Amino acid sequence: MSTHKLAWLAGVALGVLPWAALAQTGGPNAATTTISAPPSPDQSEVIVTGTRSTSRTATNSLAPIDVITAADLQASGKTSTRDLISTLIPSANTSNSGAGASFAIKTLSLRGLSGDQTLVLVNGKRRHDTAILFVNGTTQNGQSPADIDLIPADMVSRIEVLRDGASAQYGSDAIAGVVNIITKSADHGGDVFAQYGQTAYGDGGTTEASANMGFKLGDGGFLNLTGDFRFQGLTDRGARALNETQLYAKVNGQLDPREATADRHTSHPGQPQVQLYTLGYDAGIPITSDIQFYSFGTASSRDSAAWQTFRNPNSINNNTAIYPDGYSARLFLADRDFQVTAGVKDDQLLGFRWDLSTSFSRDDVDYHSHSLNASLGPASPTFFYVGTLRAQESTTNLDLTREVATGFFAKPTFVAAGLEFRDDTFTIVQGEPASYVNGGYVAPAGTPLAGLVTTGGSQGSSGFPPFSAGDWDRNNVSAYLNIEQLLTSRWEVSLAGRYEHYSDFGDATTGKVSSRYEMLSWLAIRGTINSGFRAPSLQQEHYASSSTIGVALPQGTVLYPVQLLPPNNPAAQALGATALKPETSMNYSIGFVAKPLPRMNATLDLYQVDIDNRILQSGTLGPSTAVSSALTSQGLNPQQAVFYYGNFADTTTRGVDLVVDYRSDFGVWGRVKWTGSANWNTNKFDKILVSQKLASLGLTPLSRSSLGDFTTGQPANKFIASADWTYDRFDSVLRLTDWGKIVQRAALPINDQVMRPILLVDLDVTAHLTRSIDFTIGANNLLNKYPAALKPANQGTPPFSYYEQYEPFGQSGGFYYVRLAGKF
Repeated sequence: MSTHKLAWLAGVALGVLPWAALAQTGGPNAATTTISAPPSPDQSEVIVTGTRSTSRTATNSLAPIDVITAADLQASGKTSTRDLISTLIPSANTSNSGAGASFAIKTLSLRGLSGDQTLVLVNGKRRHDTAILFVNGTTQNGQSPADIDLIPADMVSRIEVLRDGASAQYGSDAIAGVVNIITKSADHGGDVFAQYGQTAYGDGGTTEASANMGFKLGDGGFLNLTGDFRFQGLTDRGARALNETQLYAKVNGQLDPREATADRHTSHPGQPQVQLYTLGYDAGIPITSDIQFYSFGTASSRDSAAWQTFRNPNSINNNTAIYPDGYSARLFLADRDFQVTAGVKDDQLLGFRWDLSTSFSRDDVDYHSHSLNASLGPASPTFFYVGTLRAQESTTNLDLTREVATGFFAKPTFVAAGLEFRDDTFTIVQGEPASYVNGGYVAPAGTPLAGLVTTGGSQGSSGFPPFSAGDWDRNNVSAYLNIEQLLTSRWEVSLAGRYEHYSDFGDATTGKVSSRYEMLSWLAIRGTINSGFRAPSLQQEHYASSSTIGVALPQGTVLYPVQLLPPNNPAAQALGATALKPETSMNYSIGFVAKPLPRMNATLDLYQVDIDNRILQSGTLGPSTAVSSALTSQGLNPQQAVFYYGNFADTTTRGVDLVVDYRSDFGVWGRVKWTGSANWNTNKFDKILVSQKLASLGLTPLSRSSLGDFTTGQPANKFIASADWTYDRFDSVLRLTDWGKIVQRAALPINDQVMRPILLVDLDVTAHLTRSIDFTIGANNLLNKYPAALKPANQGTPPFSYYEQYEPFGQSGGFYYVRLAGKF
């Protein structure tokens, strides 16, 4: 059966279920036993993000906040919390492009900015970042964000997304906004679910099972536990080498007979194979009548594997004695991660509520490669330990809050103040020697490559050499003050300020002013002005590696060895690198909150984010004489290109967010929540910062393609329309998503890839079989839409990708699933 027929039949089945129920029950007026779904979240629910007050709601927030519930997560069919956020929030996007280690983790970005410019919190406490640095990740390059996938989805009670800068309140990284994940804390009951799905093509089978349970702990305490398992199968959407492409060396001037029968489906891009186990807990117990101890945390184990680019038999990065028909390198990542937070809090300390907490986290990622080191000749091993990345973070916070009656205003002044100490460590463990050495093997006489020097290091991902290994540490201390005041019954203002001192680059001071004025009983205006900053990550300052990747050259994308150098390396400094400075930002926003009808809510927010000293990955420098000389001076292989991280640009991001929802009650026909949301976003470079040294060498820090990754590599707009219908024993969610135009820039304008808007349809139908058991059938990308095919010049040499990779919905096509869930 064709994939189009399969998708069509699935759509018919999904669309027919609720109407079939009507027929079986005799229509809307028949007597039925109603088992209704949980009600939608109320806009008056108290929020805790963007404020430390305990009486703020999403409706009266001074900045735009989206609230996503656990019910939203289950109704999406998404196996990832990250993907859920990008599915439901118009200004949020997930990057699906990139190769190398970028395949294992996908970033979540807000308002077209980088993933590491969004701060992630769990229960209001900073979540640690991944140890991985994205090196070949296109729009993700240079990022090491928090990995939301390692938080069990069934652990989530709700997610609050603050779409506004908040460095003055939370510190570094909160330039684009804040994602705060609130975990479940029930002391009884629980739920279990199991889900299986696969693509319309028949691959990518994904199984997930999860259980959550609450327990009473002592007198008045609780312990809430969650366990989750996910297995995700590979998808293969690779390009096929053209028939005229020569794979083998000629024999006596004639084509090798194997050319006629060679398998030319040699590359296998697509979603990686993943096996993930996650555990999470949230606990609390009273110590005295006033003081409570609390703790929460996660632990995870993830093994990932993905194919890399094919190496032709007749190439200097192969040895035909080992791989006579060539090979595709394969990268394996073993990620072991945990974070634990513990603290005590009380409502009475000289009139203050206080919260003292500490958090410790560690992320270890082991790299292995299945390939070869051609420079070792026929004796090369085929499996390598490439090395390990490790990130460790310790954070201690003291937060104080109280209301102070000043006598000047009708309402007390809310005051929050606090201190934070954080210590970060980043480690690179070198790989085994065979993974990075150059053995100097020269193809012998009588072979097709006679006299040629072969490539050193394990292919795909070369090992971390001794010069890149090491431990780096830094710490910072900070203090903040936040004041909120209702000046009149309609007008409220908030002021926030924060001072930070970093051991490696010095001080940073940020501030924020927010205000909200209720013009009418149904209409309010709000706005913020805030300064922010993001400290360079230890990975950006110290990471070094070498690999063979697809490099965009004038003749197209070709495999070429590249060396990533840290900015403090002498070879990088010979090419213009300097010590990294923090990014600084100014964020301006103005918005309107309206309730024009009794069951309608609408928000419109306009924003601008100016960022100076933006840290970016340089374009590929070289191959050139200057680059070769710099590498030779440090004893590195001169036959490579180079890139490094620098404060290369000042940028401006502007956009508009619109969210409207309306609830309809059709009586016996059920209830529908209609939601429409949109985001329009533009990014531009105000200034390219070129060092004198780099300019004197005739080099520019950013290539045409890397400039395009920022300005046109993400959607210019995004529209979401959904209908959530609850009828009798059924819930159904229909969602339409349309992304705007994306342009993947190439080295030459003629090879630019223009991606036109594609409308995606998601559908999820749940039958409440009993009061505690639900059965769901659904589809993400119901109509099995694919990105357009890449131009041949952009597929790589040899060909790797066939479909455009910049589309946020990926290249695997439709995904169809069933889920069985129970509550107790």
